[in-house]
Amino acid sequence: MDLPTLWFWIIAGLFIGYFVLDGFDFGVGMSLPFLGRDEADRRVLINTIGPVWDLNETWLIVAGACLFAAFPEWYATLFSGFYLALLLILLALIARGVSFEYRHQRPESQWKSWFDGMIIVGSAVPALLWGVAFANIVQGVPLDEGHNYTGTLIDLLNPYALLGGLTTLLLFFTHGVVFVSLKTTDEMRVRARNLAVRSGLITIVVAALFLIWTAVIAEFAFMYLVLATLAALALIGSWFLNRAGSEGWSFALGAATIAFAVLALFTALFPDVMPASNDPANSLTIANASSSTYTLTVMSWTALVFLPLILAYQGWTYWIFRKRVTRAHIEVAQH
Repeated sequence: MDLPTLWFWIIAGLFIGYFVLDGFDFGVGMSLPFLGRDEADRRVLINTIGPVWDLNETWLIVAGACLFAAFPEWYATLFSGFYLALLLILLALIARGVSFEYRHQRPESQWKSWFDGMIIVGSAVPALLWGVAFANIVQGVPLDEGHNYTGTLIDLLNPYALLGGLTTLLLFFTHGVVFVSLKTTDEMRVRARNLAVRSGLITIVVAALFLIWTAVIAEFAFMYLVLATLAALALIGSWFLNRAGSEGWSFALGAATIAFAVLALFTALFPDVMPASNDPANSLTIANASSSTYTLTVMSWTALVFLPLILAYQGWTYWIFRKRVTRAHIEVAQH
């Protein structure tokens, strides 16, 4: 395997990490209107991700930096062509992060309500638009001879892309609600489990439609079919385990679902990185979009040293904050 191909799969791995980790963050944020019946409930939900949400978002920064360094042509085409969509994601993430830090600064219910609304929107918008963006990348977009995107934002909101966005929205929502059941106790745990059962059924149906449509686009490539099947089986298994009350295994299979699904999309994309829907000759590929061998070599050695340290630190953080969040602790802290 040459270095450009290696870095294509490393970037795929970084996006898997981001979607698995920030995915359940988004799901918890979107669950506020469904599970947050009062202020104590909402604080319980926010506290389940309070120690880790900002750490999870660093995966996006690392993925973006590696994409810029390893595939500058891909980065330039993606961020210029999808500029408005990515700007909306960025603004949503900023609003969400600000809300986590500011909602508890004043006691007024209206103050908290405004920031809760920003958390909900700031979670739902990225969950939707990431699916829209990746679906468009896999399907292909119109590019000119200089690899510049020639369409508009409306062109990105096509039926296949919107189905992809709905898939990620529902998948992250269910993943997050299962995380809530894993991290809480008593009534909140039961309500989260029941909500995940209901949302999981809808997610299975929508995800199946998206995977089948993507199989048609990928011309039923063998490896795509294998990974898509694994994603489907993991999602169904996660639903059954959640219904049986095994939140830990359900969450693990939910993470596996996202991992297999992202791998399937990258497999459907390979060896292109940005297919041109108007003329295949204008497509960006791993070969014509990558950096020099020297750059990729330096990046490889850097990743070999620092990536294990990052993984170890994140694993340690999750271990430290592994205990369940209880409503009793929240109510005591309010007095």
